[in-house]
Amino acid sequence: MRAVTLDSVPATPAVTEVDTPRPEAGELLVKVDAASVNGFDLAVTAGYLQGMMEHRFPLVLGKDFAGTVEALGDGVEGFAVGDAVFGAVMKPFLGTGSLAEYVTVSAGYGVAPLPAGLAAADAGALAVAGATAVDSLNAVALAEGETVLISGAGGGVGSLAVQLAAARGARVIATARPGAQADFVGGLTGTDAEVHVVDFTGDLEAQVRAIAPEGVDAALHLAGDGPQLAGLLRAGGRIASPVGLTPDAVKDEDVTVHPIMADPNASTLTSLAEQAASGSLRVPVTATYPLEQATEAFAAFAGTPGKVVVTRS
Repeated sequence: MRAVTLDSVPATPAVTEVDTPRPEAGELLVKVDAASVNGFDLAVTAGYLQGMMEHRFPLVLGKDFAGTVEALGDGVEGFAVGDAVFGAVMKPFLGTGSLAEYVTVSAGYGVAPLPAGLAAADAGALAVAGATAVDSLNAVALAEGETVLISGAGGGVGSLAVQLAAARGARVIATARPGAQADFVGGLTGTDAEVHVVDFTGDLEAQVRAIAPEGVDAALHLAGDGPQLAGLLRAGGRIASPVGLTPDAVKDEDVTVHPIMADPNASTLTSLAEQAASGSLRVPVTATYPLEQATEAFAAFAGTPGKVVVTRS
């Protein structure tokens, strides 16, 4: 099968031919219709996960997927050949990813049915970013009427978090680069939502204090300087970070830091898919590439707002 692979790290990914995987006990073999590029994939190609996770070469990249169940491993229940599914590859090693024509995934974790009305291209961009956004907002226990600062709002996680936070009735301060990225973020929600887009290349503190003079109630550290963001919280504020901020890095004892490891369980995935299928949540796909051009998708990732999707053809 065709797949996006690495023969070593750090390295530039390439589209190559590898053996089609076979499902082991408890696994599904999924024919992939769509997948997406995540920051995690860029970290793997850069070699940042060496020593942290086992690498099996040739290493097939990719976490998100949407497609059709092609075969079942022994003992699988609840799924049948032909089922439309989506989710995230959640194995304890790297090497059998979803940026390929086929992928094997656990039937018990990281996969959910694809509901009618949700396109595969959208579902293939939803699991990792969506679960990260949900878990980050839940960690800070964002409530109606509170103000949340979302740093990195133009990315895949951030653009979903802006919508989910607004749906909770929160006031959102979202950082973005002026121009197309700011326009993109500003257009994520309806006119009923209170979303303020601020320029992260300018004086961020002054812009945030102009909106929330006493500080924000919560922050999502998806990009930028974590300690700086923590300094914009009110006393008793909370900050969630899926990108490495730890309590040791924040000196203010009145601030609570929540390191995030996204959990794309079936319940979270099902909820996200239902919202996306109903139209209440927009999956922010802004660029799509066929598998043969996946290396171009990687090159475009850093400068593209929202999600970059790779389709089977």
